Amino acid sequence: MRERFARAFGGVPHTIWSAPGRVNLIGEHVDYAGGEVLPIAIAARTCVAVGPVAGSYSHVSAGRRRQRGAFDPVRPSRSGSWWDYVAGVSRELAQRGTPVPPLAIAVAGDVPPGAGLSSSAALCVAAAGALSHAAGSRLGAAELADVAHRAEADFVEVPCGIMDQRASALCRAGHALHLQCRDAAVDHVPFLESILIFDTAEPRALRASRYEERRRETDEALVILRSMEPGLEWLADAALELLDRAPLTGVLRARARHVVTETRRVRDAVRALAAGEPLPGALLLESHASLRDDYECSTCALDWFVAEAVRRDGITGARLTGAGWGGCAIATGEREALDSAAPALANEFRQAFGRSARWWLTAAEEGAREEGP
Repeated sequence: MRERFARAFGGVPHTIWSAPGRVNLIGEHVDYAGGEVLPIAIAARTCVAVGPVAGSYSHVSAGRRRQRGAFDPVRPSRSGSWWDYVAGVSRELAQRGTPVPPLAIAVAGDVPPGAGLSSSAALCVAAAGALSHAAGSRLGAAELADVAHRAEADFVEVPCGIMDQRASALCRAGHALHLQCRDAAVDHVPFLESILIFDTAEPRALRASRYEERRRETDEALVILRSMEPGLEWLADAALELLDRAPLTGVLRARARHVVTETRRVRDAVRALAAGEPLPGALLLESHASLRDDYECSTCALDWFVAEAVRRDGITGARLTGAGWGGCAIATGEREALDSAAPALANEFRQAFGRSARWWLTAAEEGAREEGP
């Protein structure tokens, strides 16, 4: 990052921050319904290096092609470009009473965009750390996550929940982050297993997917359920018996059933890990079936991977991860089994779908951190 900063702007950066992508072990599409999630930080990270710059605008540079942009650090305008995420962080800090001076900002990393591994959250969290440091403020991890979430949700207008930014900011190595989405309460659950991440190379973007449609459907289901049980605050708290009695359409019943059963699966997974047991593969398979059938956010490629992965000896479970409609799936099991199965799965995938998949092995890694000046 020092070399990239020097090539882009000259001189040396004042600080460098990094933040990881994330993979959600279980708990999909429940964050905006008051449910619980269980992500880990992955080894891939995004780095942001900052230093002073002349003039009244901040300047950003990323990649070997030096994709450049500039924005007003206090009152930026949306440009429709990738640096809106960084500009949004700068604006959010200013609105919180920490105006960011004009900066030279270099960005690099290996969190793949569009794969469902939260590349945007990693960028926003790393930028929040670096820009707040440059502004003379030391924010805690939860504050970094809040700034990053507001930048993405309010400025870039991506309809995202709080999980991605909190996973990127708060995760600990060797642990999964048990996050209560209704109040942002967290605890860290030991998790020492390896995870195979398999990218089906189907790009997805929340703004272009049916994500907002699903959010509306869960909101509609909650309104109907509240008419029968006025004290019900969150859809994730609904009893399955209430769903059976409620005058829900088939679609709304299916969406609500996924939220309720997925939240229960997260709690079962947390209990197993807290007791020193492996992550139950059966829960992952149940989660994928629910996402495929009740939430209808899987794809043929994701379904193919899940079915083929669990045929291999030593692989115990698999499911899509992220919002779905493309992107990545995960598999759990013995590290040696995952490592040996991945190339064969990628080869068979190419034959079946005519495109190349990427894959990585990861463990639970550390969240955001300052890498140094």
